[in-house]
Amino acid sequence: MNRKNLKFEIDFDFILIALTTSLKDYRICYLINKSLNFNFVREDDLKLDIGPGGSEVLFSIYHYSWETTETDFIFIGNKGSDGYLVPEMREADYFILIKNYIDENDLEHLISALNRIPEVVAAVKIEPKKIKSRENLLF
Repeated sequence: MNRKNLKFEIDFDFILIALTTSLKDYRICYLINKSLNFNFVREDDLKLDIGPGGSEVLFSIYHYSWETTETDFIFIGNKGSDGYLVPEMREADYFILIKNYIDENDLEHLISALNRIPEVVAAVKIEPKKIKSRENLLF
């Protein structure tokens, strides 16, 4: 009997920025909104079954969209109610996922503007394919 093996690779078609700050999620979103002219709006908590024994973990999540380019910005906390979204990156407090198209110059401007916010310790671009628990970022 002939066997065929299918290799399935998930396409991570988003850009990931890790943020480190000591501020609460609503406070850092306020500062990002103020300095970048964004309008992050809080949504219902994201529920993922990644806790101990497959239990549900809640993560705070905010959304903003550029209407002209249909680019979505999703601000999400790394620390949830009972664990981390990306456990191997515990030093990152929050992530910004950028879905759809963003120009490379706009991305560089965004990262440098985030780093200019005094309360942000660091904002760096992360390659999603290098993260071990990258499936947690697909929601």
